[in-house]
Amino acid sequence: MMLKKQLYLLGLLWLGVACSGEDPALLMTVEGNVRGLKKGVLYLQTIADSSLVSIDSVEIRGDGNFNFQARVPEPDVYYLYLQNADNNDLDDRITFFGAPGTYRIETRWDNFEGDARVEGTLIHQKFQTYRENMSRFNLQQLELSTELSRLAMPSDSIKGDSLQNALDRSLKRSYLYALNFALSNKDSQLAPYIAWAEVSDANPTYLDSVYRSLPPQIADSKYGKRLKELLEQTP
Repeated sequence: MMLKKQLYLLGLLWLGVACSGEDPALLMTVEGNVRGLKKGVLYLQTIADSSLVSIDSVEIRGDGNFNFQARVPEPDVYYLYLQNADNNDLDDRITFFGAPGTYRIETRWDNFEGDARVEGTLIHQKFQTYRENMSRFNLQQLELSTELSRLAMPSDSIKGDSLQNALDRSLKRSYLYALNFALSNKDSQLAPYIAWAEVSDANPTYLDSVYRSLPPQIADSKYGKRLKELLEQTP
């Protein structure tokens, strides 16, 4: 009798999965914990038709653990957004490159983005490496720009030229890094994404080189098509 009941329950479970129409191979699980969060709402978000949309949400009450599941037809950028009610004025987003598989996000409520640790798929690991290296360029450029803005006297022209040259070199290096990263990851949706979203104003010849390096399935992806459209609109 017990065996019949177990088989019946397994049958119902299989029927529910089959009827749902969801391919398990396309499912992304995002789980984790926001330490110290007692009250707030977490949203899983992405960009659809140029608009930020919430795929799902969970209300936190006394426990910072969360779990989302979403269907991911192809890898794309996703966000974990916190709208909290813990006397923190900052509402932050954690960015990750989502793909079918499991992601684990650990962070704190009072430094939501800064303390975030994301473990997940290989494509996200590469995305994370890219962002960490680009953040170093961005920090250097911010420091140079700040120092430049403080120069007000004509006598500072020599120093100003030196700082401007250093800033220009840093910008050039950051663009070259992004383009080389895209070319080195041409078999990933990261390549057209970086070319289209991060360095769209780069020399069209370089962007075209990235696009031409893409295998057919990547060129036909969401960001592959957007990169193609960008190139077609370039004079």
